[in-house]
Amino acid sequence: MLSTDQAIPISFEAVPMERVWGGRLFKTLLGKQLPENVLIGELWEIVDRPETQSVVQRGIFAGKTLHTLWSQHREEVFGKLHVGNPSRRFPLLIKLLDARERLSVQVHPPISCAEKLGGEPKTECWYFLQALEGSVIYAGLKRGVTRETFEEALRQGTVEKTLHVASAKSGNSIFIPSGRLHAIGEGLLIVEIQQNSDTTYRVFDWNRNGLDGKPRELQVDASLASIDFDDFEPMPTCGDELIVADCPYFRVEKHLLPSAMDIGKKDDFSVVTCLSGGVKCGTLSLKPGEFALIPASSLRAELIPEVPSTSILITRLPA
Repeated sequence: MLSTDQAIPISFEAVPMERVWGGRLFKTLLGKQLPENVLIGELWEIVDRPETQSVVQRGIFAGKTLHTLWSQHREEVFGKLHVGNPSRRFPLLIKLLDARERLSVQVHPPISCAEKLGGEPKTECWYFLQALEGSVIYAGLKRGVTRETFEEALRQGTVEKTLHVASAKSGNSIFIPSGRLHAIGEGLLIVEIQQNSDTTYRVFDWNRNGLDGKPRELQVDASLASIDFDDFEPMPTCGDELIVADCPYFRVEKHLLPSAMDIGKKDDFSVVTCLSGGVKCGTLSLKPGEFALIPASSLRAELIPEVPSTSILITRLPA
C-alpha cells in the first residue's frame, strides 16, 4: 500500500515517437534523452494503449505499466471517485510535441461518427510550452467557409486559404474538440492533453513526403465526415487564465507557485506538469517538461517551488 500521510509521486518512462515533422528540442531545450539521428516529434509521457505503455520508473510500482495500475490498483492510485469509471484503459493520453515543421491539416472524429468510421473520438488541448516568434496554429475554418467551398479548395490545392490562422504564444493554450479541423504550425513545443485515442484523419499534408520519401496517406472521406463545418475562428486562451481546459473528458488548470501549494484531493489523483522553474513533490523534483502522477492515497500532496518563477499544469479526470 502507498503511504497515506505524504505524497509519493509516480513518474513514468517517456516513449519517443519518430515523426517526419519532428526535431530535437526535447534534448536541446528540455535535456531529455533521445535516440540518435532520429526526428522525434512526440514523447508519450502518460499512455495506456494496447500498442504503447507507460512504465513506472521507480518506487513500489517500478516496472509496472499504467494499465496495470488502472486495472489492478484503481482505488489505491486513482481514488474512490474513479472506481466506477467504465473505461478499460486509463482515459487520458498526455504527450509533448516538437513541431520542427508544421503538421498535416487533420481532424479527429466526433463521438457521433467515430465508431461508424472505425476510429475513436479524440478531444484535446494544447499548451504552448515554447513558441518561436511568429508561430501560428490552424484551428477551425475562416468565417463563411462551407463544406462546398472547402471541397473545392481540396480539388484546387488551396486548403490553406480556408483555414483560420491564430498566433501561438508561449504560455497560451487552445482547446481542440473532436470535429475541429486543425494543424500545428512550425516552431512550437506543446504539452498535449487528450482523450485516450490515436485516431487522426489527414485531409491535407502541404504536398509533403513522409519518412519513406512518398506522399503520406490521406483520409479525405473520413475527414469530410468528421469536420464540423460550423466551427469558425476559435481563439487561443491567454496564459494568465486559471482554466486551460474544462470538458467532459478532463480539466486542466495552470498555477503559478510563488510558495508551497498542497494539491491533495480526497479520493482523487492528479497529474502535474512542470512548465517553468522547478517543483519538488515528496522525493521527486520536476524540471520543465516533466510529469508526475500524484496518487489519491496521498492525504497531503505538497508542491514546493525550487525557483521563484515556477509554474505548473494540474490535470484531473471528471469525477
